Amino acid sequence: MNETTKEPGEGEGASNSAAAEGGEAEETGAAPDKEAMTSEDRVALAEREAEEFRGKWMRAAADYQNLKRRSEQELQERSRYANASLIINILPIVDDFERAFSTLDARLAGLTWTEGIVNIYRKFRQALESAGVREIEAEGIEFDPNVHEAIQYSEGDDGKVISVVQKGYKLGDRVIRPAVVVVGRGGGEGTADENENPSAPGGK
Repeated sequence: MNETTKEPGEGEGASNSAAAEGGEAEETGAAPDKEAMTSEDRVALAEREAEEFRGKWMRAAADYQNLKRRSEQELQERSRYANASLIINILPIVDDFERAFSTLDARLAGLTWTEGIVNIYRKFRQALESAGVREIEAEGIEFDPNVHEAIQYSEGDDGKVISVVQKGYKLGDRVIRPAVVVVGRGGGEGTADENENPSAPGGK
């Protein structure tokens, strides 16, 4: 009787081959088999893929535009404030001009050399304004610690700026020098109750 003998590993090789083929079938089964798809299915798949690519492209384009806009804004900010220190050093010169004009003898007004100095001052102011420098509003308004620096308190409307010792300036939205001011603290002639009742604190 003849017995059929198997080579060592022959059965195992066949099993491994079958398992490998099965594994490949499982892996390839995860992706659509375009050859087995109908024309309509292939068109639908292509449309989905195109929509995905379009969405990714639009997001990338939006990210690029946002980055470009932020870069431009940062560049503008750096450009605007690059000369801030230079402008701060020029402001005392403007102060000197204004103090000189406030004490100018009336007999000198209108003279040629006086008008020449006035024109120089005006050009200084125009150059500052063209660079984005603006004077801070102060006198007669409520004291604002963000833009005002109180150097003294005196009788006057409580909490309001009653006089300006030194003008303040902004460069764009940034305060480069606060306005130095005198702030009212009320008082003066006293309240009506104090005037009517001498025994009241501060009354006569």
